[in-house]
Amino acid sequence: MEEQLRDGQAPDADITEEMIAACRGRAAFYDMLAAIYFRPLSVEQIENIAETDWSEYADVNELFADGLNDMSRYLRKRNSGTRQELAVDFTSAFAGTSSWKGRYAVPYESVHTSDEGLMFQDAYHEVFQLYKANHVAKAEGYDFPHDHLSFMCEFLVVVSDRIAAALKAGDDAEALRQVRLSRAFLADHILSWFDRFQELALLLLETRFYRGVLKVSKGFFQEDAALLDSMAVELEQRLGER
Repeated sequence: MEEQLRDGQAPDADITEEMIAACRGRAAFYDMLAAIYFRPLSVEQIENIAETDWSEYADVNELFADGLNDMSRYLRKRNSGTRQELAVDFTSAFAGTSSWKGRYAVPYESVHTSDEGLMFQDAYHEVFQLYKANHVAKAEGYDFPHDHLSFMCEFLVVVSDRIAAALKAGDDAEALRQVRLSRAFLADHILSWFDRFQELALLLLETRFYRGVLKVSKGFFQEDAALLDSMAVELEQRLGER
């Protein structure tokens, strides 16, 4: 899509359909990441990931491809003990049962952006207010703080759906507003701390699968940032021409 946006060779209607399709694709992927980081995977989830056709994402970027290769190669050798092995790895790193020199690789923004390395710090309050301002709330029964990476990914699913809806309705101004919201949130509340989280998690993780997940996540976030930038340019040009 980026090449067509730059070259300006596709009519507005065609580009709109491409942007809508891109929103659906990114929403689906953010939804998958949310599930992966939320709790240990079930046997069904493991099988679904193993059997997924990843060809749609083949050209994302080198980091993404490298991570996907790690995940796929690990799952090719799955057996009756795979679920337990992955659950132990997840719990050790992402649930905080193990630490590295007193630091924990739990996927909360506050832990990786506060001086004390604690939960419920400034990032938590900022994210909570953003959800509230955009009329998004956690479902009942989920006790994790709002700055958990899973909830952040789900927030971006919601915003992506809103971008697609605005594009479908022909409301470019609203689509641009939501694109800018998504891009700022990605930069300020995911990319701003993901490297620190990844570096620490890699010191604790044992399985090639979860090491691959981290690479796939970072590669996807980078590509999504570029996609959102391209969409913003396209929408800004349209609105400027009217």
